[in-house]
Amino acid sequence: MALWGALTIAGVLAAIMSRRLSPLAALVLIPVVTSLASGFGLHTSAFILSGIQSMASVISMFVFAILFFGILTDAGMLAPLIHWILRIVGKHPVRIVPGTFLLALLLHLDGSGAVVFLIALPALLPLYDELGIDRRILACAASLAAGVNFLPWTGPTIRAAASLHVSTIALFRPLLPVQIVGLLFAIGVCTWLGLREERRLRPAFAAAPSSAPPPAPRKSGFRFGINVALTLAVLGAAVSGKAEPAVCFMLGTVLGLIVNFPNAERQRVQLEAHAKAAITITAILCAAGCFTGILKGTGMLAAMATACVHALPAQLGHHIPFLLAIIAMPLSLVFDPDSFYFGVLPILATTAGAYGIPSTTVAQAALLGEHTTGFPVSPLTPATFLVTGLSEIDLGEHQRFTGPWLFLASLVMTLAAVAFGIFSF
Repeated sequence: MALWGALTIAGVLAAIMSRRLSPLAALVLIPVVTSLASGFGLHTSAFILSGIQSMASVISMFVFAILFFGILTDAGMLAPLIHWILRIVGKHPVRIVPGTFLLALLLHLDGSGAVVFLIALPALLPLYDELGIDRRILACAASLAAGVNFLPWTGPTIRAAASLHVSTIALFRPLLPVQIVGLLFAIGVCTWLGLREERRLRPAFAAAPSSAPPPAPRKSGFRFGINVALTLAVLGAAVSGKAEPAVCFMLGTVLGLIVNFPNAERQRVQLEAHAKAAITITAILCAAGCFTGILKGTGMLAAMATACVHALPAQLGHHIPFLLAIIAMPLSLVFDPDSFYFGVLPILATTAGAYGIPSTTVAQAALLGEHTTGFPVSPLTPATFLVTGLSEIDLGEHQRFTGPWLFLASLVMTLAAVAFGIFSF
């Protein structure tokens, strides 16, 4: 089963990144074929249904979030924000790209990568398109900000702490200087990408006629204030955890329609305008549910976890944390966060314990890449499809462009962890 799992994941990644299959086709066809080939027959349909059901709340949230932000963008709510950003950073990519990183980093203080992408990407995409900046850079900057950020209340840290029965603060405190190094590296990457884009676009800027700074867009009176208040209320309720995000965005969508487009025909037009994006991401997320449902239901994920541990040579036992940190980011392409932190991590921690290595050290090594820097490009996390959908880029392009930078950030933090004495070579 471990071999079948490895073949399934390798096949999906190869098909997507080589552009031989669309993400939708790859995420459905390849796991179905391997499930049937490995003898599960009609049970495959039950695995698929289970996977889709587990994604239902996420799918609902993304669909209504797309509709919600699309409606408010059409109503002009984001125009003043874009104008303010333009006034601060001007039309210089060398300032715009690091600014994107800092905005996304601020938005990620609540620990939710989805919130970062839902707010930052729709707000900044028009600016990137206006100036001709590569959309992949927008996705990369936001991904770096959300990935190099393993605060105590983020999902991976919480899972690691719960899995090993330790406090999140005990895991995070020693990693604080490591994270600072990672953030400095990431903003350096964004500055370099911005400088590269500025050099590429300089002829276009020189050829363009000079113009006065854009006038501030008019705010639509009381509707602008209502839209801002509605956005803050929806995001606040969704982030607080006191209400389901899907319900918050559903109600927000309805209220946004009523406030800004107060008749049935205009509301219909608005829904149809954003239906394509909503349907596309729904289809891809259902396909992702099929993929993860089959991997879990067939036992492929559990088998791969066990096989990975047993394949580790005894002489490498003392180097488990360092080796894990090195491969943690790529492992995000193989294991979903729950399977790794609740299935693989305890086995690795137990194995390392036989060599006198504390379990917290193993968890800290994992946090340097496993669904931290790895989650924005992993086909096993819905947020990846949110990034590509809102940035309007292809998944394979995003993985090829952003993946190496995220992996390099993970390696830089690994070296920093060694330098700070958290673990050794």
